[in-house]
Amino acid sequence: MFYEIRTYRLKNGTIPQYLKVVEEEGIEIQKSHLGTLVGYFFSEIGTINEIVHIWAFTSLDDREARRQRLLADPRWQAFLPKIRDLIEVAENKIMKPANFSPRSEAH
Repeated sequence: MFYEIRTYRLKNGTIPQYLKVVEEEGIEIQKSHLGTLVGYFFSEIGTINEIVHIWAFTSLDDREARRQRLLADPRWQAFLPKIRDLIEVAENKIMKPANFSPRSEAH
């Protein structure tokens, strides 16, 4: 199992706007292609204006195929401009759990 951890630093004060549009439109498009959403978070303490979402994939090839389908979806292409200008910095990590790491077998 591989976990993609996407971290976005948003423009100051835009977390409510970002979360609203993702909840109303974006998340369903993503879930229809990306599959297993592990979690979607926003910061309260520490680095402010930060969004983190984590997706689980069976392999890097699985991730690549799913991301390509998402990027090709006209709904996603129409949605992207609604969040693009809210994001100042984006970071993406691919993580693999250690053998002793707790994780749901559903992933």
